[in-house]
Amino acid sequence: MNANLLGFRCTLCGATYHPSEVQYTCPLDRGNLDALYDYEKIARCLDPYAMITSADRSIWHYAPLLPETLPEPNPATPLGRLGWSPLYRATRLESRVGIHAAWLKDDSRLPSSSFKDRASAMVIAHALATGARTICTASTGNAASSLATLCAGTNLHAIIFVPQSTPEGKLAQTLIHGASVYAVQGSYDDAFELASQACYKYGWYNRSTGINPYTREGKKTAAYEIYQQLGHIPDVVVVPVGDGNIISGLHKGFRDLCAIGHATRVPRIIGVTAELAPALYRAWKAGGEIIETVPSRTTASGISVDLPRDGIMALRAVRETGGVFVEVSDQEMLDAMRTVAREAGVFTEPASASGYAGLVKALQSGVIQKGEEVVLQLTGGGLKDVGAALTAVGSCVITIDPQKDWMAQISE
Repeated sequence: MNANLLGFRCTLCGATYHPSEVQYTCPLDRGNLDALYDYEKIARCLDPYAMITSADRSIWHYAPLLPETLPEPNPATPLGRLGWSPLYRATRLESRVGIHAAWLKDDSRLPSSSFKDRASAMVIAHALATGARTICTASTGNAASSLATLCAGTNLHAIIFVPQSTPEGKLAQTLIHGASVYAVQGSYDDAFELASQACYKYGWYNRSTGINPYTREGKKTAAYEIYQQLGHIPDVVVVPVGDGNIISGLHKGFRDLCAIGHATRVPRIIGVTAELAPALYRAWKAGGEIIETVPSRTTASGISVDLPRDGIMALRAVRETGGVFVEVSDQEMLDAMRTVAREAGVFTEPASASGYAGLVKALQSGVIQKGEEVVLQLTGGGLKDVGAALTAVGSCVITIDPQKDWMAQISE
C-alpha cells in the first residue's frame, strides 16, 4: 500500500478511517469512501519532469498518487501496460459544431475497450496485495468485461452479475476471458444487490461501483493523462454518467493535480445522462443531494442505472466546478455514434457517444462557449453493442446478384 495514503473519509458524515479499518463503505452510514493523501509530502518528493518524461506510459507511473500499485508491473500483459489512451484533435467535429477546440479522450483503446479498465486495474492491484482469490462485480457489461479481461493471467477468478438485457458483445468478451457470469432477470440495481449479498456470504472481494473506493482512484488517472497529453488544463470536460463514478474520478484526478501544485484550476465538468435514466439529472435539478430511484428505460446499457451508486460525488463534481448536467435522448446518442464515427473515425457505443450529443446541447444552450477548449471523455467501443450501431445506420447493406448485371446495381 502507498505510504502517501493517509486513509479514507466518508462522503456523507465526514468520518475518517485508517486504510486497515475499512474495506468498502462507511461503517456508520454506508456512505462512499474517498481516499486521502499526504499531498504536501507528494509535492515535495514528486519530480514532475520525471513523471512527464517517463518511458512508462501505464497508469502505474502515477504510483505516488495511487493507493496501490502492482509489485512488478509487466508491460507484456494488459494489466501491466494499461493506460495512456489516445487523445485526438477532432477538427471536423469542431467545424461541424463551431467550437474552438474539441478533443476525444478515447478509452475504447484500453485492453477491454472500456474506461472501466482503470478502475478494475486498481481493484485488482489491491486484491493481489491482500491475498484475495475471487473478485465479484455487478455490471451493465463494461465493468464485467473489464474485470474478466484484466483478471486473465492472474490467480484471480472473476464472478459477474449482469442484467439479462446486457448486449451480447459484452457478454462474449466476459465469458471468453474465463469469468463466471450470472444473468439476472431484472435491472442493474437488482444485479448490484445480488452481487453484494453473494460477496458477503462467500467472502468474495467486491469490485462494484459505489461499494469499492479503489474504483474512483483508478478512474482519476484519465485526468492525469489529459493534463500530460495537452500540457495544460482544458476549459471543459464532458463525461457520460451512469453510476457517477467516472465523473467523480476525473474530478478527483484534477483536484489531485491542484493539490500537488501541478495545476492551478479544475476544468468545468459537464455530466451527460440519458433522458430515460433520469435519477441523477433530477437530483441535480432539485438542488440537493437526495437521489431517488427511478427505473431506467434507456437502451444505452453503459449508463442505464436506476440509482447512481456514486451519485453524490458526481453531483458535487459538477457543482464545485461550475458545470451542469445535460440530458440526451436515446435517438440523439445513436445519431452521435454515427457522427463521431464518420467525422472523427472513432466507433463508440451509445453511452460513450452521449458525450458528443451533450456537447451539441450544451453549445446550443450557451453552457459551453464556442471559444472554449473541450475534452470529450469516450468510455466504450462500438463493437460492445453492435445492435445499437446497426440501428444507428439503418438498413444500408445492399445485396447484389453476381449472376445478373451487378454493375448496374451499384451507384457511386
